[in-house]
Amino acid sequence: MGRLENKIAVITGGNSGIGFATAQRFLEEGATVYITGRDAGRLEEAKKKLGGKVTAMKADAASPAEMQAVYDRVKKDHDKLDVLFLNAGVAPVAPIEATTEQLYDDLFATNVKGVFFGVQKALPLLATGSSVVINSSTVNSKGMPGFVAYAATKAAVRSFARGMSAELAPKGIRVNTVSPGPIGTPLWGKTGLNEEQTKHAGEGIAKQVPAGRFGTDREIADAVVYLASDESKYVVGADLYVDGGMGQV
Repeated sequence: MGRLENKIAVITGGNSGIGFATAQRFLEEGATVYITGRDAGRLEEAKKKLGGKVTAMKADAASPAEMQAVYDRVKKDHDKLDVLFLNAGVAPVAPIEATTEQLYDDLFATNVKGVFFGVQKALPLLATGSSVVINSSTVNSKGMPGFVAYAATKAAVRSFARGMSAELAPKGIRVNTVSPGPIGTPLWGKTGLNEEQTKHAGEGIAKQVPAGRFGTDREIADAVVYLASDESKYVVGADLYVDGGMGQV
């Protein structure tokens, strides 16, 4: 029997990268999975690749109304939710002077507002013993040039995990964060840098990682499976760093 057998899971941003890899792992462990994303075409492609017990729903994680529609579908289908992985996020590289008000607002809408209301709207469905996992980042406690606003969003959701744990643990709902270091996913190619700049930045960041390399989305997915499963039922309000030692050494 898989570690997530008979569990119902929602993964935001599940059509690519860490979200997609986590959907694969959840399926392998026996879960029924709902994935969300903003691009209908990419969602359908992801669904075809995943197969199995997957439902793909177009929804912007930054929109409480669109996420409510996802939870309404889960309620109709199963009347409960066991695992919520709030993974959707954006990560533009922007020095302070290049950070526009619109960029700042978009960052906080997806990375922060989306997480808070993603949990709030799910509460009526979250069963006793359920697990909420929020995708944070090693930069939630580490300063990096070009990621000032982004890092603040990840520090915010790390704080959410603590406060939400204090409020929800008595109801049997666990909230934790997973904090990836640099990971080789499609998101890394959407930072706003050109190909040469991306290559140069990647080489510089890899040198800061004691493990000497970027991580893989599968490695993060394995950590999320642990936090989602009953194996971590005594883990509450924690931040699991999966970063090759970048934020620890």
